[in-house]
Amino acid sequence: MKNIRKNDIVMVMAGKDKGKTGKVLSVFPKKGKALVEGVNFIKKHARRTQQDQQGGIIQKEALINLSNILLYCKTCSKPTRVGVTELTDGTKTRYCKKCNEIIS
Repeated sequence: MKNIRKNDIVMVMAGKDKGKTGKVLSVFPKKGKALVEGVNFIKKHARRTQQDQQGGIIQKEALINLSNILLYCKTCSKPTRVGVTELTDGTKTRYCKKCNEIIS
């Protein structure tokens, strides 16, 4: 079971955006990276084309390493590590290791 999934709120723990929070847009488990909204901006130089008449310098989000982000728990309002537990009906769920609250 994955620790971080799409639509989770995460906090950056290392790098130039340390302390920022954002929503996970997509996760690439084989690469070990995730795309987080509003974090790790890069500047890309774009040439003028038929489709893009403007061109110029475009600012967009880049991938960030999964080891540099932690899930942000809404109940205890802190970044936390994630544990996996099995419920009585046999399904696996994630939980906050600080407050033991189940994360949906």
